[in-house]
Amino acid sequence: MRRREFITLLGGTAALWPLAARAQQTERMRRVGVLQAIGESDPEAQLRRMAFVSSLQKLGWTEGTNLIIDYRWAGGDADRIRLHATELTGMRPEVIWTSGALPLLPLKRATRTIPIVFTQVYDPVGSGFVASLTRPGGNITGFTLGEFSMGGKILEVLKEAAPRVNRVAVILNLEQPPHVAMWRSIEATAPSFGVRLVPADMQGPAEVEHTIEAFAREPNGGLIVLPGPSVSLIAN
Repeated sequence: MRRREFITLLGGTAALWPLAARAQQTERMRRVGVLQAIGESDPEAQLRRMAFVSSLQKLGWTEGTNLIIDYRWAGGDADRIRLHATELTGMRPEVIWTSGALPLLPLKRATRTIPIVFTQVYDPVGSGFVASLTRPGGNITGFTLGEFSMGGKILEVLKEAAPRVNRVAVILNLEQPPHVAMWRSIEATAPSFGVRLVPADMQGPAEVEHTIEAFAREPNGGLIVLPGPSVSLIAN
């Protein structure tokens, strides 16, 4: 290649560098908030995180390149959940992802404008999170696990599996609207099965353990544990 042609080519290439740099700088970093009620060390938490990051990458969003993800893990602590909800909404992310009604409720109270996507929520319509399944309205949408009427079905299945059961302890958290509604469904169904219900409000693992031990002293007992982040605390 002749010297003059080489210099011309080099000059043309160099002129493109600032343009490429400016193009990269124009792509604004997006911020996503993640609020999970379970603990960060929980195996389920790691699975959720891996699936979330992997799915974002398939859509062209890579953490550290064009995306910032702010994670908050509460370990089943209701006070920490409320604190994290306020903190995350104050950071003004593009969108917030959460799982379960326990963190969704304080997020709903904290913001009416930031889009919130939920998973693992029972009957979001009955809980007051969305207007309807087809047209959620507002700033909240997501994926539901089922309806409150399933509570009565759970009791029916328990009786089919253990016909002698005449006492049933129900582990629930009365701070969660879905638990309250499912409890009412179970309560309404119980007389038809001749079952006496014993509610055990889940405020801490020690309290729940004491309730179960006392309940197990008499025969013909059954147990229903309503789904939620605090269930992992009992399992541990």
